[in-house]
Amino acid sequence: MTQERSGVALRGFASMDASKQREIARKGGANVPHEKRSFAQDRALAADAGRKGGRAVAPQARSFSANRDLASEAGRKGGRAAQSERRRRLREA
Repeated sequence: MTQERSGVALRGFASMDASKQREIARKGGANVPHEKRSFAQDRALAADAGRKGGRAVAPQARSFSANRDLASEAGRKGGRAAQSERRRRLREA
């Protein structure tokens, strides 16, 4: 079942066929009980983690917080991409 892309052999998850990958991905975090998901239990912990991640980025690199027009355009672009992908899938079905 080894596949190759541009001369590099795929291994692990990448070497599985698409249906097997979907089956595994569909399960998501189902094996982790709800009470063990720390962010689900502690909103303050989740908020602190988000703040910590935000602080890890240099202020000059936080382009969306400094440039609302850029953030707005990125959101529109993402929405258009998602919509066109949805339409493509519907046409193929």
